[in-house]
Amino acid sequence: MGIKIISENRKAFYNYEILDRFEAGVVLTGPEVKSLRAGRVNLNDSYALVHNGELVWLNGNISPYRFASITPPDPLRTRTLLVHKQEIRRLVGFIQEKGLTLLPLKVYWKEGRVKLEIGVGRGKKLHDKRDTEKERDWQREKEYWMKHG
Repeated sequence: MGIKIISENRKAFYNYEILDRFEAGVVLTGPEVKSLRAGRVNLNDSYALVHNGELVWLNGNISPYRFASITPPDPLRTRTLLVHKQEIRRLVGFIQEKGLTLLPLKVYWKEGRVKLEIGVGRGKKLHDKRDTEKERDWQREKEYWMKHG
């Protein structure tokens, strides 16, 4: 069984330079899982941090499932992420470095479980964003000329 991407945070790659990535499991309720199956999640403006020795995901918007028989939880609630203790220690080291933040990059299904890919990112300055755009435009133009001679 492969990986099926539910949602990606493309904005993160534009606004941040991603230095490292890792995978985390997510603690969810039943209606949230159903909502994820329908693809109703928004990663924009969400982030992760280490709180009381555990990794948590904040502002991850999972829309309420319409057909849930129980009262749906708050869509923006804080969700616990499942990672090994040594990974948490490594992340604390990254976060203590100036200007680094933990960003959710994508949510996906892997072997029947919901996984969240977290990236350690450093915010880009305006000129860095321009350089990224310039490089992307150049790659697109180069591919066009290679294809059309």
